Amino acid sequence: MVSHFEVGTKCWQPDEHEGWVQAEVTAKTVDGGKVTLELTLENGTTNYLAISEKDLEDENSPNLPPLCNPPILEANEDLTNLSYLNEPAVMHAIRMRYQQLSIYTYSGIVLIATNPFQRVDSLYSADIIQMYSGKRRGELEPHLFAIAEDAYRCMIRDNKNQTIVVSGESGAGKTVSAKFIMRYFATVEDVDKPRSRKSGRADSLSRTEEQILATNPIMEAFGNAKTTRNDNSSRFGKYIEILFDSNPDIVGAKIRTYLLERSRLVFQPATERNYHIFYQLCAGATDAEREALGLLPAEEFQYMNQGGDSVIANVDDSEEFQLTRNALTTIGIDGETQLKIFQVLAALLHIGNISITAGRTDSNLSSTEPSLVRACDLLGIDSFSFAKFITKKQIITRSEKIVTNLNYKQAIVVRDSVSKFIYSALFDWLVAIINQSLAPSGIEQAAKTFIGVLDIYGFEHFQKNSFEQFCINYANEKLQQEFNQHVFKLEQDEYVREQIEWTFIEFSDNQPCIDLIEARIGILSLLDEESRLPSGTDDSWIQKLYTNFDVEKHKTYFKKPRFGKTAFTVHHYAMDVTYDSEGFIEKNRDSVPDEHLEILMASKNDFLTEILKTSLDASKAETPQTAAKQAPGKRVGTASNRKPTLGGIFKSSLIELMNTINSTNVHYIRCIKPNEAKEAWKFEGPMVLNQLRACGVLETIRISCEGFPTRWTFEEFVSRYYMLVNSSYWEKPIQDMADAILSKAITQPNRYQLGKTKIFFRAGMLAYLENLRSQRLNECAVLLQKNLKKVYFRNKYLEVRRSVIASQAAIRGYLARRMVEKIRLSVAATKIQTAWRAYSARKSFLDTRRAIINAQSVLRGYLVRKSLLKGQQLRAAVTIQTTFRGYIARKSYKDYVRKVVIVQSLHRRRQARKELAALKAEARSINHFKEVSYRLENKVVELTQTLATRTQENKKLLLQIDQMEQQLSSWQQKHDELQGYVKELETEAGMVGDHMKHAQELETKLENMTENYSQAIAKLQNQELETEKIRSSLSTKSAELGEALEAAKKEREDSELSLNEEIQKLKDEIQRLVSRGPVNGYANGVNQTNGTANGMVSLQGGKPGRSLKRHSVNTPVKDAEAGLLTPRNFNPRPASLASAPTASPGFFAGEAEKDQFGTPANVDNEIEAILDRLEDIQLEVVRGLIQTLIIPHPSGQNPMTANELLFPAHIINLVTSEMWRLGFVKESELLLALAMQTIQEQVMSYEGEDIIMPGTFWLSNVHEMLSFVCLAELNIVENEQLTSMDPVEFQEYERLVGMVKHDLENLEFNIYHTWMKELKKMLYKTIIPAVIESQSLPGFVTNEGSRFLSKVLGTSGPSYTMDDLLNFLNRIYKAMKVYYLEEEVVRQVVMELLKLVGVTAFNDLLSRRNFLSWKRGLQISYNITRIEEWCKSNDVPEGTLKLEHLMQATKLLQLKKSTVNDIEIIYDICWTLTASQIQKLISQYQVADYEAPISSEILKVIAKKAITADQDVLLLEQVPLDDSGPFEIALPRQMTVLETYMPGWLQVPNLRRLTELTATNSRN
Repeated sequence: MVSHFEVGTKCWQPDEHEGWVQAEVTAKTVDGGKVTLELTLENGTTNYLAISEKDLEDENSPNLPPLCNPPILEANEDLTNLSYLNEPAVMHAIRMRYQQLSIYTYSGIVLIATNPFQRVDSLYSADIIQMYSGKRRGELEPHLFAIAEDAYRCMIRDNKNQTIVVSGESGAGKTVSAKFIMRYFATVEDVDKPRSRKSGRADSLSRTEEQILATNPIMEAFGNAKTTRNDNSSRFGKYIEILFDSNPDIVGAKIRTYLLERSRLVFQPATERNYHIFYQLCAGATDAEREALGLLPAEEFQYMNQGGDSVIANVDDSEEFQLTRNALTTIGIDGETQLKIFQVLAALLHIGNISITAGRTDSNLSSTEPSLVRACDLLGIDSFSFAKFITKKQIITRSEKIVTNLNYKQAIVVRDSVSKFIYSALFDWLVAIINQSLAPSGIEQAAKTFIGVLDIYGFEHFQKNSFEQFCINYANEKLQQEFNQHVFKLEQDEYVREQIEWTFIEFSDNQPCIDLIEARIGILSLLDEESRLPSGTDDSWIQKLYTNFDVEKHKTYFKKPRFGKTAFTVHHYAMDVTYDSEGFIEKNRDSVPDEHLEILMASKNDFLTEILKTSLDASKAETPQTAAKQAPGKRVGTASNRKPTLGGIFKSSLIELMNTINSTNVHYIRCIKPNEAKEAWKFEGPMVLNQLRACGVLETIRISCEGFPTRWTFEEFVSRYYMLVNSSYWEKPIQDMADAILSKAITQPNRYQLGKTKIFFRAGMLAYLENLRSQRLNECAVLLQKNLKKVYFRNKYLEVRRSVIASQAAIRGYLARRMVEKIRLSVAATKIQTAWRAYSARKSFLDTRRAIINAQSVLRGYLVRKSLLKGQQLRAAVTIQTTFRGYIARKSYKDYVRKVVIVQSLHRRRQARKELAALKAEARSINHFKEVSYRLENKVVELTQTLATRTQENKKLLLQIDQMEQQLSSWQQKHDELQGYVKELETEAGMVGDHMKHAQELETKLENMTENYSQAIAKLQNQELETEKIRSSLSTKSAELGEALEAAKKEREDSELSLNEEIQKLKDEIQRLVSRGPVNGYANGVNQTNGTANGMVSLQGGKPGRSLKRHSVNTPVKDAEAGLLTPRNFNPRPASLASAPTASPGFFAGEAEKDQFGTPANVDNEIEAILDRLEDIQLEVVRGLIQTLIIPHPSGQNPMTANELLFPAHIINLVTSEMWRLGFVKESELLLALAMQTIQEQVMSYEGEDIIMPGTFWLSNVHEMLSFVCLAELNIVENEQLTSMDPVEFQEYERLVGMVKHDLENLEFNIYHTWMKELKKMLYKTIIPAVIESQSLPGFVTNEGSRFLSKVLGTSGPSYTMDDLLNFLNRIYKAMKVYYLEEEVVRQVVMELLKLVGVTAFNDLLSRRNFLSWKRGLQISYNITRIEEWCKSNDVPEGTLKLEHLMQATKLLQLKKSTVNDIEIIYDICWTLTASQIQKLISQYQVADYEAPISSEILKVIAKKAITADQDVLLLEQVPLDDSGPFEIALPRQMTVLETYMPGWLQVPNLRRLTELTATNSRN
């Protein structure tokens, strides 16, 4: 076995600096019965250890060095799982985890929290809380929240109170740990029983929860101070009970405090500070408060300057003061009361500055001393009386009162005792107020259970230990006893539950030490007895201790020091502590003189008397009651009148605390301070070892070692060690297989026990099994290598043999071919010689002949070229002369023309500048454009005067009125739409006389005016063209001229607008004068502008000559209905409008009418009759189109057109269009509001998979309706001047369109929000099983147990696979496509869903320890690849960006991690991941058997990068499931005509008839 210390065995050697260091046995020498071990340390030093063979045989021998654990167990998260549970192994495990930035480690039921001395906010974020919520302990890494979650679940499951004990020495992080535990309880909730949140948000806090969290800054300000060990040290113990009702919701809380360090108020050692609140008050008080309270800088107050340094690094006291004030306000202390608190605090500071004069035997204090006067004014007491009894003492006898003087030291003690008493009273009052606020009357009855958090001081041992250390260590003795009993009970209970054979485990009981302290004749009782004596002193008390305890009975736990007579030593569970008796009596009395108490109680300051009464009442309530009855003859009331001592109060409160803890289920957190210098991530081994001893962790481990410290479930054991038995056992039941493994591997049956669900091992057996496993794997590897090598070398031999045979055949063939080739070459050479000789002779002849011909051709060519060259030179000379002469002539002509052009341009530029200046002047004023308007207005006035004259003359022509009436009635029959105008003209026509000539003259003048108008228009157009030409020609020359022309154009447009208004007025006047048909073609010439020409239905101006009909609705739409569609937190996003047709005033242009009044009257009348039946229309829209509608489900093989899918929107748009065209504006508002509300309710009624198709269907239809309304809004903007509505009607119509557009945008967002929420919920359930757990890649399948464990246990695979996830995405994508959703909406949906996949999968992978392996990374990478392929196939390649973190995490798992260079490569490749995430992945990486383990040096490098990194992000921000994510409404769809398609099966007769009539109207 490993315990035999063979060569290669690793063990531990003590070290002065590190505590323990690793060593390896490099040599073993046996000489008779003596054995010498050569141990080589890590630094290369060699030690020699001489032991005996008996020591080797006894593995528990104290002479043997402690053994090291296997590498797989060195950094185990639970110390009880270590094979060798010894001090160095425990310290090494904590150190390794600390170096890997894992500050939490389990030790059985205890959580060890090592202070990092650095903010690690990523460990306590809301995502981490959510991650630990609902998880059992052990599923995730050790964490503070795991303990809190365990307590919370135990409370809910067992309906039993819980307690979390947080202990440790000063600076270990107790206060911060307790603070985070309280935050966890304030935010966590039961999955099955969610808490009721008043605000409706899951992450919001109730008023009570906010108050509980607000107690932290208050208690820290008034009870914490800077010490040499901690900048925020709690100088009191605190037990807070968080009360829960049956829901379970937090309903309140109660706080109990223990042993406030009162002496800190009046004295602080070097580098330490007083309580934070004093420095906060001096730094953060306003100027008015500073003046009223007489505050000075901290350095000028005696109670604040003794430590020297009044500032804490990186802490702003003024900001902390504001936080404290806010917290006080939160718990219900108003500003006035806060000012009273600060008044008392300021008075205490002034008391510290009171200057007392020392005499020979007495002391003096003037009643006019400034600090005394200021303090007494603030406290509301008499300064003379207060000063008198600071320097004097009053002794009351039976007959008289005797006043004696106090010396200087005694006066200082009295002064300081008053300050301590007042501050203690103020602290008790604050606690009482907090309890009243957190647990008012009735809350305790409503509370069913509570979780208590005990933040108490750890074991303390200083160079000089006084009364405070004695009380603290006494409390720790009590807690340690309870802890030992609890651990022992849990250990024995598990043995009984597993039904294993066991013997009684002995553990060190510290009851004798507790009895020494709290017995009837104990240290505390003797201290109280001496404190109540007027002449009691520390010396007399220490002599009583020596007399009573320096005897044989107590020699183990009480020791008298060898030198000195003022100290005593107590043997505590952690170590021996020597206490100095100086000050014990005074601190135990801790009382204020009766004279001062009377003065304080008589104060005029009501607040002071209130806090004093509260403190005195609390002291009386906490005073321990005398158990024994009064002795006969003893006066009644003597005991009851005794003043309570601080030791007695502390003892009684401690007993009450232990009773509370014993009645609850206890959870333990031990905080460790890793170094004295408070340096971040520095680990000092000896200091940690001392704390492990002091907090009882090593005692817990010792108790475990006495029994069976290592325990594995059958599944874990079989999955790890299945290879130790033959494969024939693998098919047997798992317990039989485990028994077979143990029987074969372990020959000593007493080394293990088989329970019902677990296997229990003695210490060291796990290392032994690991050694056997390594040997077995090595044997298997050798066997595999042997067979592989056999196959390899045989194949290599056969390959060589085949190569030799092939080589021989090739050589023989080569020789034969070479001989044949030689013969062929000989014959070929003869033939070549013959051919070559013939060729040479012929070639010589041909060369000679060719040379002669070439010479002749060269000579002849030379002569010809010479002749041609001479002719070319002659022609070139002629050409040059011609060209030069032409060039001279053209140059002269061009110079002349250029000069003429320059003169002309200069002249024209001068003219243009003059004209431009005139135009600019004209453009800057509107006089030019108003001339036409003024002329037209004059003509209108003239015409009006003429009309009035003609009207008076026509009164005489009454006989012709009847004829005009007949003509008007015949005109009225032809033109129905001008009935209103005809009725108005009847009155004017009655005044017309017999003289038609005058009317014709009037018409002639009107024609002239019309011609003038046309001329003015033409002139304006000509001027516009000229201006445009000038502007275009000069725009590039001067930017200033361009701006002037733009201004002129704008003014011209304003003038045209005013002219158009005047023209419209003239049209109205002309229309009134028309009594028969068109006069001189006027109507055909002017009023035809209202016609349409695109062959579609006009929805706004279908009847130009008819006033818009107004229908009154008795029940207008209420504000509640109008606002129903607006989501609570929705801000409407503006949609970009598509361009609409501009050929017509209506937003759908109708067919060109045959004349001005060509619309069939009977069609419009029938449409109006249908629309008058508003209730029927509403019923058919709500019931037929929405509620009972059978939503079509198109498929890929049978696609449907947009008309077949969007017909509900088309029908609603058509009805709305007709209502707006015919004036049913109010009715359309009511109909649309009802339709939108019904659609929203219909969509929200679906859940789960049922919402996929309906949600997509209605999302597309609502967007179709929104596109229609956007087009209507665009039409209003483009045709505002051409509408035939009056201003009131137009304003109402414009308001309605804007409101409907806003409501439709809200409706579309609400549908999208509801739809996406359900999609996310469905997708969330599939992400982790499909992406993380499923294994789709064959050949690399792995189980976190073993390859055959699933088969043995019969376990099934994950509940969802990648096929399920991809099928879900396919269904969503296809639904969006078949229902014609816009591409941008499709991308938004896909990107949001993929973001949910990436974030959820990455966070889950980061928290899974057993999934971080090479094979698992390969499987996840394959799953991601399938998602990438899906994105590419569906044209969403950018969707893979949402999976970037997960992709890089899988790359990290597959990359090599052997050297520092490999780590640098990982950082380069995984650039998206933060240093903390990389450190987390690598530190939890599961090394396979075939991989080399990651060295500690590499882990240190990674941890250092994480520490120095700027970002401290661990988990990605969770994608909320109750939010749809960002959503931008798509652009409106292009619409050219209103669709009238309606399915034949739709039972809506009125809507069907309306659709038919609209189609008929459109064709006309």
